[in-house]
Amino acid sequence: MAISVSKKKSKQSKKIVEEKPCNFSFCDTFLFRFLSRIPAAILILFLVFVWSSSTTIISGNIVHVCVSSRKLNNLYCLSAGSQPNFDIPHPEFFSNTTSITLSDTTSVNLSSSSTTTSVSPSTSIETKKEIVEVVKKLDESDKIVRDTSDEDREDEVANAVKVVEEQMQMHRSWKSDHNHAAGCDGKGIFVYDLPSKFNKDLVGQCHEMVPWMDFCQYFKNEALGEPIQSLGKGWFTTHQYSLEPIFHSRVLKHPCRVYNENEAKLFYVPFYGGLDVLRWHFKNVSNDVKDILALELIKWLEAQKPWSRNSGKDHVFVLGKISWDFRRNFTSWGTRLLELDQMQNPIKLLIERQPWHVNDVGIPHPTYFHPQSDDDIISWQSKIISSYRKTLVSFAGAARPDSTETIRSILIKQCTSSDNQKCKFLDCSSRGCDQPESVIQLFMESEFCLQPPGDSPTRKSVFDSLISGCIPVMFDPFTAYYQYPWHLPEDHGRYSMFVDKNEVREMKVNLVEKLMKVPLKERQEMRRYIVYELLPGLVYGDPNSQLEKFHDAFSIAMSSLLERANRLE
Repeated sequence: MAISVSKKKSKQSKKIVEEKPCNFSFCDTFLFRFLSRIPAAILILFLVFVWSSSTTIISGNIVHVCVSSRKLNNLYCLSAGSQPNFDIPHPEFFSNTTSITLSDTTSVNLSSSSTTTSVSPSTSIETKKEIVEVVKKLDESDKIVRDTSDEDREDEVANAVKVVEEQMQMHRSWKSDHNHAAGCDGKGIFVYDLPSKFNKDLVGQCHEMVPWMDFCQYFKNEALGEPIQSLGKGWFTTHQYSLEPIFHSRVLKHPCRVYNENEAKLFYVPFYGGLDVLRWHFKNVSNDVKDILALELIKWLEAQKPWSRNSGKDHVFVLGKISWDFRRNFTSWGTRLLELDQMQNPIKLLIERQPWHVNDVGIPHPTYFHPQSDDDIISWQSKIISSYRKTLVSFAGAARPDSTETIRSILIKQCTSSDNQKCKFLDCSSRGCDQPESVIQLFMESEFCLQPPGDSPTRKSVFDSLISGCIPVMFDPFTAYYQYPWHLPEDHGRYSMFVDKNEVREMKVNLVEKLMKVPLKERQEMRRYIVYELLPGLVYGDPNSQLEKFHDAFSIAMSSLLERANRLE
């Protein structure tokens, strides 16, 4: 559009207008001279347009810029600011991406461009509640920050996947086949004796944590919950958010624990951050109140010599909720714990990691099974490998009618319209999943278990299905493949089936018909691998467990942490 600019000088007004003083450095800039030529009405309309499609929020030292898209319930978000030691640019916002630092010694070069852009990795591609998904097919009509060709966008998605895969490879390199419990090399794990307000007092608030139930029942038996007699020895009504006290109990009894901080190479911070988040979910309090405990923790840690010695690099946190619950940006949900500058260096073990943060590591959700001995594991393996699988496919879950992106309703319709022996649906919205026995029994009788994303990509149900010998069917790589580098193998075809969620959404595939075509021999081979190779490493043993033949989820995580700590020395 051509713009005609008149050369005729305007007449000087006879009125004397008192001018406000102007900062000389700004008035003399090109930006000021340019803005002064734009009519006020047009400028206001432009600013309104920009603001309607984007949001900028400043929190601490971080600047967040978000741009809306019709495909999102929330926003594409970019954060920039002080993030020590590593920067991971998000490919959707930059075509000229350069070196991405994954650790102190590892980097990935994604482009030959000479332009350097450093941003914090707090953004996503096609999100639900700020959840990262890598999307292979992006709608041409979406406007993010700039127009790009389909080929450019495919390259950007490929780069995004490459970054995540590089991180997973690095995490896998820390996994140790050596059982550090057998020999600690003179150095071990120091457990901070935190003030009780950071852990025990949070457990003490269990009566009022959830309005409609007494959460205290889940903290019995060292947070394993009540025993489930019908499922046998080692089974408990464990809540999915009980990981923090479960892990804490095990670390206190680890053979490599040391009581002198000078003899430690790894420092465990037993902060129950997930319970801190959970206690505010149903209370009308300000964000400042939600962040108080996290900020007090950082202040306490900064007064400790081990923390200041390595800036927290040899420290580990175990958090029993998903990473997004600790990265509050644009809603009132959760805390800002993992957005704090001081929390960038430590390793954070979470039930769901944020794929753009290299120091987030995913570890399994707690299941209901907590074996005390090798015999408990062997007995359960024998039971489920011989279980009669009378149902081809099952799905335990609930629809998400308020979400336009979910595929759950489609899967439920496909399942319920099939023969009952081909597919069974357990409706969790009607409290059908409140009884662990119902879920485990369903999975024990099924060949395949559907695992679509829900409020976030990961699902506890994935691990419930695996320990029941039911082959999980994934629809999103972030549900498991980019989450658990120490506990699940890189070759995901050995333990799961994958169906692109876009094919389901576009009605290009019928899951029941597709899974019927999987040969029986292939199913049996996958099940044997799941039961005999994976299962022991997916469960958290009883706090008093004496496992000798097997490494459970806890011992695998601790051995990997110690291996990483060895490399820091």
